[in-house]
Amino acid sequence: MRHNGAMPKEQGRKLIAQNKKARHDYNILDRYEAGLVLVGTEVKSLRAGHCSLVDSYAAIEGGEAWLLGATIPEYSNGSWRNHNPKRKRKLLLNRREITKLEREIAQPGKTLVPLSIYFLDGRAKVEIAVASGKREWDKREAIKERDATREAQRALRSRNRLAR
Repeated sequence: MRHNGAMPKEQGRKLIAQNKKARHDYNILDRYEAGLVLVGTEVKSLRAGHCSLVDSYAAIEGGEAWLLGATIPEYSNGSWRNHNPKRKRKLLLNRREITKLEREIAQPGKTLVPLSIYFLDGRAKVEIAVASGKREWDKREAIKERDATREAQRALRSRNRLAR
């Protein structure tokens, strides 16, 4: 087999950043995977694992989807042509998906929230979700439920250890 000098293509999914607060603050209803339009230094910064989705959101403006408020810090080895860390980034979705999203977020209490940024087979992707905000009561209820499940798991593990 002859080698043509090209680097091997990256395979699989490599997570870069997650928006954990989104899962806590919102009820996730519908998920979408979108491509991300980036400049070279942003890609290099993402490959180094630098990114923050805190306070970021997605919006549809002029029939196009955008990621707003996400921070991709400047690339450390970049020159004067480095990117703006907080710039507005275009999301790549097809027309049908954008129309559907527009219809869904037009309903009161619904919003578009980015859940994670990752590389899929070498291409930067962002997972966005249609979500509705949780009330304070819902958040407390979710925490109680999670703690109860954790406690039950702990009890089962200790019982299984004693049985041996």
